Amino acid sequence: MSDPELLAPSVDPNKQALGIRRVSARNEASTRSVMMVRDHVVITDEKDSNTGPTPLEMTLSSLLGCEGVIINRCAEAMKFSYTAVDMDADGEVDQRGSRGVQGVRPYFNWVKLKIRVHTDESQERFERLTKNVEYRCPVMNLFKSADVDVRILWERVTP
Repeated sequence: MSDPELLAPSVDPNKQALGIRRVSARNEASTRSVMMVRDHVVITDEKDSNTGPTPLEMTLSSLLGCEGVIINRCAEAMKFSYTAVDMDADGEVDQRGSRGVQGVRPYFNWVKLKIRVHTDESQERFERLTKNVEYRCPVMNLFKSADVDVRILWERVTP
């Protein structure tokens, strides 16, 4: 049974639309890695060296970036008017997991998002937007599939 609140797909649902994402990296025997993403240089490092965000901070950044893309795509499909989105993410990690303690997961226990959409749209249309974003966001769904407790506080900010 389909959900009437979900937007229609923007592609033919019966035809695969596969894509490959490619990233390369170099690590010179340290905590620092330099990645090439198309023509962009991305650096990750650990806090003590501090030449870039940690990989887990980049994961949260990817989540917020993906939310921004999917908000925009859903808003366009709905003809939903907004002027900006402010987003914050916090995630809890037990560092024992990445240091080899058995039984402790090496990734996030929970992630909390605060997403503030600046819009004059009605609360009803805002709720439809948020439902579609949560359904479609690839990075959000990766977190959920990994059994990370994801909590989102959506706020509609009116001028």
